[in-house]
Amino acid sequence: MPPASPTAEAGFQPFSLFAPAKVNLALHVLGRRADGYHDLDSIVAFADVGDTLRFTPAAEFTVTADGPFAAALPAQAGNIISKAWEAAVAIAAGRGLTLPPVAVTLTKNLPVASGIGGGSANAAAALRGFLRLAGVTEIDGGITAAGLAIGADVPVCLAGITCRMQGVGERLTPIGGLGPWQAFLVNPMVAVSTPAVFGRLGLARGQSFGAPIADETEPLSWRNDLAPAAIALSPVIGEVLERLARAPGVTRAFMSGSGATCVALCEEGAPLPDLDPSWWAVRTVLGISS
Repeated sequence: MPPASPTAEAGFQPFSLFAPAKVNLALHVLGRRADGYHDLDSIVAFADVGDTLRFTPAAEFTVTADGPFAAALPAQAGNIISKAWEAAVAIAAGRGLTLPPVAVTLTKNLPVASGIGGGSANAAAALRGFLRLAGVTEIDGGITAAGLAIGADVPVCLAGITCRMQGVGERLTPIGGLGPWQAFLVNPMVAVSTPAVFGRLGLARGQSFGAPIADETEPLSWRNDLAPAAIALSPVIGEVLERLARAPGVTRAFMSGSGATCVALCEEGAPLPDLDPSWWAVRTVLGISS
């Protein structure tokens, strides 16, 4: 058994970490690789809205949830935070450290399966928090690789800055000089299956699809290649985009990730559009650093 880290021996004071929403400003699908994964070229930014994780000392590792979308989460055994715990235990053990038992309370403010990286952001924040308890504060290549094994968006959420994300999510290039952007996030409260959206593209292994991002500085040239497939599966996404596109002060409306959350970049002070009251809608700023 590896020796306990000084942090683990001394116990710790409860602390909280913010898990910001991740927005795909661009999501170009370049094709499907021979291994079955889709090759992507994406520009990702982070919002000032998101979930929160609180870490407190405990007799054993547990995960509980509260907040408006807590009921939609899986049980602890299948939760992505539990996967982050297992990864953190393995990373710590490989460095001769152990983790103290901890109770995690997730305040779930973002809709589930909504295309804004809520689960991946939670996993990244959890991984950071767990490793902090072992005295590991720098995110290195080994930790990023462990994050990628949890989910394709976890590495960019670990980075927490505006990035160009390529491959399946493993190649990250920070982008300076973009943003911040005033924006609205709107979700019509339909859960969209990412595998179903990619499946709708119907790409064979080795088949090419779209062109990569030509200009990192020109938002009007960006697109989301998953939007038509998501709209075909959930037509209400198209309705959201239409309403946002014609709203006063909106400069660009697009879908994030595989949906169903839609994004409207807008002028400062633009009023929140008149939307269906059953939809989730928030005003936010994109381009923050987590």
